[in-house]
Amino acid sequence: SCVGLRNLLQSLSFSVRYYSKHNHLQTICLYSKIKQKKCHFLDCSGSVCAHRTVPPGSILPWRFFSCKEGTKIPSKRKQNTSITTSELLYKTLLKSEQENWNDISSKYKAITKRIKEKLEELHKYTFNSGSPRIRFGENVYFEENGCIFLSKADDVDEGNVDILFSTEEVGFSDAFIQRIRISPDQRYMAISLKSENSEEATCVIMKLGHFPAVEKVIPNVFSFEWATNDVLYYTSQKNLKCQNVFMTTFTNQKHTTLVYTEQDARFFVDVHCTKDRRFLTINSNSKTTSEVWLVDCRYPFKLPTLVQARTKGVIYHIEHRNDELYILTTYGEPAEYKLMKAPVASSGMENWQLVYALQEKTKLVDLEMFSDHCIMFLKNVGHLYLNVISFVSHSVQSIKLPTWACEFELESHPEHTTSACYFQLTSPVHPPKRFAYSFKGNNLIEQAVQEVPIITNCHTTRLLAKSKDETLVPITVFHNMNSKELHMKPLLVHVYGAYGIDLNMSFKEEKLMLIEEGWILAYCHVRGGGELGLSWHKDGCQHNKLKGLHDLKACIMLLHKLGLSQPQYTALAAASAGGVLAGALCNTDPELIRAVVLQAPFVDVLNTMMKTHLPLTTEEQEEWGNPLADEKCMKYIKSYCPYQNIKTQCYPSVFITAYENDQRIPLTGVLQYVQKLRKAALEHASKRDKKGNWIPNIILDIQATGSHCDSSWEASLNE
Repeated sequence: SCVGLRNLLQSLSFSVRYYSKHNHLQTICLYSKIKQKKCHFLDCSGSVCAHRTVPPGSILPWRFFSCKEGTKIPSKRKQNTSITTSELLYKTLLKSEQENWNDISSKYKAITKRIKEKLEELHKYTFNSGSPRIRFGENVYFEENGCIFLSKADDVDEGNVDILFSTEEVGFSDAFIQRIRISPDQRYMAISLKSENSEEATCVIMKLGHFPAVEKVIPNVFSFEWATNDVLYYTSQKNLKCQNVFMTTFTNQKHTTLVYTEQDARFFVDVHCTKDRRFLTINSNSKTTSEVWLVDCRYPFKLPTLVQARTKGVIYHIEHRNDELYILTTYGEPAEYKLMKAPVASSGMENWQLVYALQEKTKLVDLEMFSDHCIMFLKNVGHLYLNVISFVSHSVQSIKLPTWACEFELESHPEHTTSACYFQLTSPVHPPKRFAYSFKGNNLIEQAVQEVPIITNCHTTRLLAKSKDETLVPITVFHNMNSKELHMKPLLVHVYGAYGIDLNMSFKEEKLMLIEEGWILAYCHVRGGGELGLSWHKDGCQHNKLKGLHDLKACIMLLHKLGLSQPQYTALAAASAGGVLAGALCNTDPELIRAVVLQAPFVDVLNTMMKTHLPLTTEEQEEWGNPLADEKCMKYIKSYCPYQNIKTQCYPSVFITAYENDQRIPLTGVLQYVQKLRKAALEHASKRDKKGNWIPNIILDIQATGSHCDSSWEASLNE
């Protein structure tokens, strides 16, 4: 279940090319552009109310892998339509790569079998440690293996549970649970189910009780919230866009009504509920600007009211407490997040008062509001903190969390009067551990859990690399404490660096396996990502993209200088938009790495940003620039675009996984990249007369199923 303001905050990373296969329960992202157009509010009878001219905006869904959106290829055409030359070429390339993969993959059967068995063994021990929980009074709801269970808080670890829902029983055996929302009186439960082959989710509403039963099924739903015990608001999703908000009732007279519609196709809408359930918010956001409308949950059939008309450059999100709106916003200097407040009755910007401002180079990961406290989950140069703001004593308590922790996972607290805040801490090599912050004791408590029988003598180190312009770039490094001669150990470097999104550092069984086998893992938090706040992203997008490349080079060179592996044992991993920096480094400094692993990579920035018919191209101009309107921008993109800069030289070996029906990264571009890269590598080898001249492996695995979105454990294991 998505909780707190993470739905909104993490999204400030905008149109997201992001890779997170196992974080099934995270979602949400913000995005849009500014243009004065009419949005429609409709009353509950369905008649159109007076049009109000407002600048529309949007919230983009959290894109787990990436977000370069493209059409499905090959496209379905009507009968009797001639097949174009480009389609024939595409089919020929596709068939050739599939045959090549079948031939190559057979050579790896033995090692594949060994790795799969090891990962399955690790998964048995770690599976139960990370189930997010929804605490509702004495009840705890949690999901495991496609089922939703109910238990009393004291019995949840004793196995005394009732099963409320099973994906198999409702005919969704190929889907996984993405989001859960419980109605305030716990009579209904709304669940979103998503298959691996589709971007759209299906919302199933269950009526709870002694014999839970399906009450309603709504297709193509993105976000949803209960306004009251029997009124649900939701957004519909079509072609990766959300533009309509609906209200559906479960009273004696059931009906569904369109409440809000966004007419500008560039914008995305989302709904969220304040912690005290006083207001439901309809959010419209771009990378730089926000607008929020409030639905009073006491009167769910009334029209929404505007908090603050959008002002260019100001992002804001809303929470509520004691008739005051608490506003998380970039308003004022510096342009980082601040917590402000204003009366509900006069919520305009002129009435916003500062409550708390973040320190420099601090990333706000999440925020949770309670009756007398507000908890901020923060990152500062790789370290995690809790800042607890007391509205009673008007004090702020800062708590540094364990040094091994790299990620928060906030558990759902539907009741804002709870006595504690529960969350999980994790890292790529540490399975999730539960913690609680007690408001009564003002202290942090590690929850007792069954010990996982995995021994990891893993050492966590945080380094700073000096980039080309002297900027210090954080690196997080993991290695086995028992390892000797680290300069001879294999190193796997991770990079992303786009949309203000942090590198995914949640637990993965395969990372733990690598540590146990002597590998070094390094995570480079380069500019363009969000690890050091909004300015860190701004300093690595558009005309600053090359800074991220310089950062990555500096990080790898520092690792080698410190004796952490060497180029011939170094591999680089990236996904989606991370493919831009990884691919660029292959062109500029191939001698630094021996192998590259790319997942659905974005490798042809220039050609993609020239195709305005693709769903997100116009929106993504805020990240990459507009080469069609700006010749300077075109030349700049061309200077780093991986596809455009392939040349005849010695390349590292490259392994790419792509998806045949990827709606975000068009497969055509990946196919063309692989062909061009392979040709350049072979040309370089043929020009050298040395016997035994090394030719890199350039391998493309095209998955017939799956999509650019999160997948099940089984599908991830097979990949």
